Amino acid sequence: MDPSSALLWVLVGPALVAVAVAALGRWPNLREGATLVGASSVFAGVAGVLLPSVWAGGRPRLDLVEFLPGLTLALELEPLGMVFALVASGLWIITSVYAAGYLRGKNESHQTRFFVCFALAIFGALGVAFAGNMITLFVFYEAITLSTFPLVTHAGTEAAKRAGRVYLGVLMGTSIAFLLLAVAWTQHLAGTTEFTVGGILNGRVDSQLLPWLLALYALGTAKAALMPFHRWLPAAMVAPTPVSALLHAVAVVKAGVFTITKVVIYIFGLDLLQTTGASTWLQALAAFTLISAAIVALSQDNLKRRLAYSTISQLAYIVLGASLVTTSSLVGAGLHIVTHAFGKITLFFCAGAIYVGAHKSRISEMHGLGVKMPWTFAAFFVASLSIIGIPPLGGAWSKWFLASGAAEAERLPLLALYMVSSLLAIGYLMPVVGKAFFLPPDDNEHDDEHPIHEPWMCVLPPVLTAAGCVALFFFMDPIAGLLGSIWTPPGGAP
Repeated sequence: MDPSSALLWVLVGPALVAVAVAALGRWPNLREGATLVGASSVFAGVAGVLLPSVWAGGRPRLDLVEFLPGLTLALELEPLGMVFALVASGLWIITSVYAAGYLRGKNESHQTRFFVCFALAIFGALGVAFAGNMITLFVFYEAITLSTFPLVTHAGTEAAKRAGRVYLGVLMGTSIAFLLLAVAWTQHLAGTTEFTVGGILNGRVDSQLLPWLLALYALGTAKAALMPFHRWLPAAMVAPTPVSALLHAVAVVKAGVFTITKVVIYIFGLDLLQTTGASTWLQALAAFTLISAAIVALSQDNLKRRLAYSTISQLAYIVLGASLVTTSSLVGAGLHIVTHAFGKITLFFCAGAIYVGAHKSRISEMHGLGVKMPWTFAAFFVASLSIIGIPPLGGAWSKWFLASGAAEAERLPLLALYMVSSLLAIGYLMPVVGKAFFLPPDDNEHDDEHPIHEPWMCVLPPVLTAAGCVALFFFMDPIAGLLGSIWTPPGGAP
């Protein structure tokens, strides 16, 4: 199969999985088997057919529908989209195993609906990764929001419904009010929204208007969780832990920071933003979000909420890297999409395993749990070190490139900010491990009816993703090389 045709088949793969899951809902084993087979097939298509083409310098493209002259729904795969597609499709497999164990362990209702919506969310994520222009990206960006809304409200409680209203209101409200306006304004100015290396706005917009157009893009992409449009993310923590993993690592927030990074590279272009300084305000907002969210995380006792604010802070790393508009900072932003995905999904997997195996969700209740759940807390420890940026974990490389980008841009205060935020990450992640391994268990921990255990389907996935955090440190060169090829003309080797 040629790469252009493979784009379409890989994209529709998750949608076909959703149909199969719905049809097999009465037979849980077959339903989850179909999910795993479909997820594995999609990843095989991404890694086995599309990756070799992009690695060789190709840019597979397929025009789907032309609404009006110049307004086309088009797919085109370039290096940044390739990296996002690999992350989304690869982690879908592991998350499916985890979700099956978690949902069965908690005897959750509406499990078939969960797997259907999960597959549709991956469909949206791949559509964002494959988008050839901003119009296509906007369509699939909204598809992610709509497909994940039932997951956020999965529990059906009043708290879940309230979180769903915040989720839908913030994400849909900002995308329609700001992002859609930005896309229309770009089409008016440039006559196109096609993603083009070097950007499409140079010489077509007054430099004084550039910060305002960039603001519409950045604030309209609320999935990146920049303050003040971040409330939806902590609110969504009422959802089951596999949903939290999807939101934080596989599809939703990664679609947000991916969109901002792609807009910087392909709509504005590095040269235009460097010469005009139009992204300076975004650097300030990202820096404020980065530090503020980390400080809030320090005070959260609920583990998932602490991890949620950690995510907000770590996403700001990526937005700050994109707004610095140097080659190193943008490569670092792309790498952090990968390393944060593996680190944060591991942390949420562990949070869910603790909830299923020990019925605990508050950090203050986790004294001594490391003795009875050693694999879970060992995986949590490894992932925490990666998020902090300690070698030999993958996060060390993405933070190195981000820090190098700040130095290249001669933004030494921002370089210092990156260092301080890593210290804050130690403050909000290491106490979890410390309480689990070095404090005695609570006196009221013993419960004969609900003994503490490690359910293997909830423990194997975080062990695998924690191993991925280690592997990324030693095998980062190919990913960095692929991202570096963004600036190589099509047809050239990376």
